[in-house]
Amino acid sequence: MRMVERLAREGISNTAVLRAMGAVPRHLFVDEALTGRAYDAATLPIGRGQTISSPFTVARMTSLLDVREGMRVLEIGTGSGYQAAVLAFLGCIVHSVERLPELHEKSTALLKRLGCTGVHTWLADGTLGLPKLAPFERIIVTAGGPAVPHPLLEQLDDNGIMLIPVGNSKNQRLKRVFRRAGSYYEQDCGPAVFVDLVGSHGW
Repeated sequence: MRMVERLAREGISNTAVLRAMGAVPRHLFVDEALTGRAYDAATLPIGRGQTISSPFTVARMTSLLDVREGMRVLEIGTGSGYQAAVLAFLGCIVHSVERLPELHEKSTALLKRLGCTGVHTWLADGTLGLPKLAPFERIIVTAGGPAVPHPLLEQLDDNGIMLIPVGNSKNQRLKRVFRRAGSYYEQDCGPAVFVDLVGSHGW
């Protein structure tokens, strides 16, 4: 709850997001050795050069995604599974793609153990999305790529929103992409720091 109070002081005002952040046990999504730091305002390693984003980053991205119960969300980069669990708590149907087998297996097992029935995990190249399941009302990419992958744009539903960090490992901007009547509009949401988006349409 101290983490939630800190997030509110830092500017997170969406009460549903704060409720979700307070309900999902973040300490279960980090290595046992880092359990004591799970609720700190920090990004933490989860192995294979990947990270679990800071609580503020997860809360901010979830708020910017503007989800509602029942929405179909495509997540690129399952990682620890924490972001997917937060979205599932908010009532979303999440299809989450991870390219690293060991992270995929670990997060899938944890999400299942926690009863996150609204999360469906896939082992694949996330930059290609999941075309057979498209379109998605929301798409969230938790890694930074050189540009917005075209396959993901095509899989975004009309009136949909995509969040994606764009740039290299030293200079990224968080982009919010809106699709309206077949056209796309970008909003710059400020600087971001994420691991590289690796795949056919990434680095």
